[in-house]
This record gives sequence, C-alpha cells and structure tokens, in this order.
Amino acid sequence: MHQHAKPGEIITFGTYPQSERGMDKTPIRWIVLQNRGTELFLLSERILDCKRYHSEFTDTSWQECDLRKWLNDGFYNTAFNEDEKSLIKTTLCTGNGEGSPDTEDNVFLLSVEEAQEWTVKAEQAGLSVRRRTIGTDFSKVKKNDGCYLYVYDKKVEADYIVEDGAAYGCSWWWLRTQDNRSSRAYFIGPRSSIRSYARVNLARDGVRPALKITLK
Repeated sequence: MHQHAKPGEIITFGTYPQSERGMDKTPIRWIVLQNRGTELFLLSERILDCKRYHSEFTDTSWQECDLRKWLNDGFYNTAFNEDEKSLIKTTLCTGNGEGSPDTEDNVFLLSVEEAQEWTVKAEQAGLSVRRRTIGTDFSKVKKNDGCYLYVYDKKVEADYIVEDGAAYGCSWWWLRTQDNRSSRAYFIGPRSSIRSYARVNLARDGVRPALKITLK
C-alpha cells in the first residue's frame, strides 16, 4: 500500500471524529514526511484534537506526560482497528528534551529536529509539507477537561490559510521536545515559528499525531 507515496502526498489511514458533534468516524488524512521504501513517516494534515501536554503546571517529561499516554492509548485505540495497528511500527523517539529519556511510541508528536527537517516554514517549490495548519471542527469544540483550540481571528493574512476561497485561522500545535525548563514544551506558532515557552498545562494547543507504518 502506498509504496510510491512521495513526501507531501496525502494518504488516509484510521478514523477520528472531525465534526463539531464528534459522532463521526472520518478517515484521517496524513501527510507523507518520508518514504523509506519499507515504511512511511506520517504527520496528520490537520490538528485533530486539543489537549494539555500535562494536566498540571509542574515538571514532567515527554516520557511521563499525559499527552504521550493519551496518544498511545486513547487516541491509538480510537483511531485504529486491529489490522491498522498491525501496520504501525514502534518508533524510537529521541530529542525529547535535555535530560528527557528516549521513548518507544506507536504514536508520537514531532520533535523540534523533526519539525525542522521534515516541514517548511513557507510554501517552497518542491517542499510541500508546510508547518502551518488548521484544526478540525472537533478540535475547536471545548471539551469536558476545559481544552479548546485557540484559532487566530485577528484578520492578519499571515495567520490564515485559504482553501477553496475561504480563509481559516491557524492554530498552535505541540511538539514533544521540552526546553531547559521541564514544566514547558516547544510548539509551532501560526506563522511556522518554533517556540519553546508553552506551559505544559496550557489548554489551547493542538495535537498533530505522527507515526510510522510498514509498507506491505
């Protein structure tokens, strides 16, 4: 499947609610970051949900944080059936932050290094995996835990993406890497900047899952 998918191409894999009501099982659209011939490295095209990196403003690590647990349990079990799970590779995640242990994850967030290597700040010819993105309707709905995605609405053109003639405000999304304060983590700003100062318990930032799947 998708043996010839090139970086920047879109494939569908798994399902996740994307409507405002959250009752749907809509196929997830993934951007191909890399095709190694035997595996695809994928990043969700859209922000799929809004979660805190960790429930409390305290020192934590990618290994211990609530968001990693949710991605590898709640999201993983909601989004994928058993056949799909059999294609997902366990990925060694490094670059998680100073003093933060390496982890092995089925689903993860991009690190700072991966965001720099596989995504681009602007739409450049031949580099089609853009860093800026928008959230699904589901990601923007306020959840029971108080999380809801902040969407830029100040009418500044650089903070919007235009699709089919309509302008949509961009949003922040988490990276897994922490800065030198383990109560904060990196994130992507609406204009593609990589920033380091988000408190781990912020309830405004989006989740773009990443994973690797085996090509059969």
